[in-house]
Amino acid sequence: MAHQSGGGRSASSDGQATQNASLQRLQHVEKRVVRVLELAGGVMDELANSTGPRVEVLNGQCREFMQSIKFIQATLREEIKSACEYRPFEKCDYNARISNDICCKKLEYVIEQLDSMKQSVDQCKDA
Repeated sequence: MAHQSGGGRSASSDGQATQNASLQRLQHVEKRVVRVLELAGGVMDELANSTGPRVEVLNGQCREFMQSIKFIQATLREEIKSACEYRPFEKCDYNARISNDICCKKLEYVIEQLDSMKQSVDQCKDA
């Protein structure tokens, strides 16, 4: 159901806001992925350092790398779950309208058959 307090926003504007928020989260994830790649490159550079790797630098980069990976995994998991719950045609009444039309056609046919039977009965009475 659409949330109606706070200015009476429609369901479509709520959906648009949700979609925009989702896109912003995915853009943030994209930036974190770029940062993870930079960190991995930094670790490789540090390991290739001719004077040997600085442990404190490696520890800091590895810690940030792991935190970023966890954030990326959690955010993507939430976005995938949210996308799977998204039902754009949830409020579509097409199936109900088609079912209703079919029922109306069936009723029209039954009425025609009943009218035909009534005429037959009336003819038998008159004969």
